[in-house]
Amino acid sequence: MDELRLGDLVQMRKTHPCGSDRWRIIRVGADIKIKCAGCSRIVMLDRQEFLKRMKKLLERAEEGIPNP
Repeated sequence: MDELRLGDLVQMRKTHPCGSDRWRIIRVGADIKIKCAGCSRIVMLDRQEFLKRMKKLLERAEEGIPNP
């Protein structure tokens, strides 16, 4: 797994109740904060749980430009 960056778009294994499975990373550290691309709900997961639930990286954020 490459390093996670702010603004990356990821696909999670399970869909959110709104129907979307795409999430934007808005905080990176020991915990990862993600924002649903469908309904803008924000969820915080510890890094290990996030990596277990993440399916794939869909879009890499531009380097040096935060895009939350």
